[in-house]
Amino acid sequence: MKNSELRSLNIDELTNKLVMEKEAYSKLTFAHAITPIENPMKIRAVRKLIARLETEVRAKQLVK
Repeated sequence: MKNSELRSLNIDELTNKLVMEKEAYSKLTFAHAITPIENPMKIRAVRKLIARLETEVRAKQLVK
């Protein structure tokens, strides 16, 4: 997701997306611990997306 797409979402949508991405991240790391996944850079991409989501949620909370 691009930053412009994240800015267009409201806080509820962002928090729902954040929860889903955190679950996906935990599943990826668990799968990678058992057997190496095909593309380990996917873990980094999900972690960065989580950080962008958290940043956007915090920015919208401060605007309130």
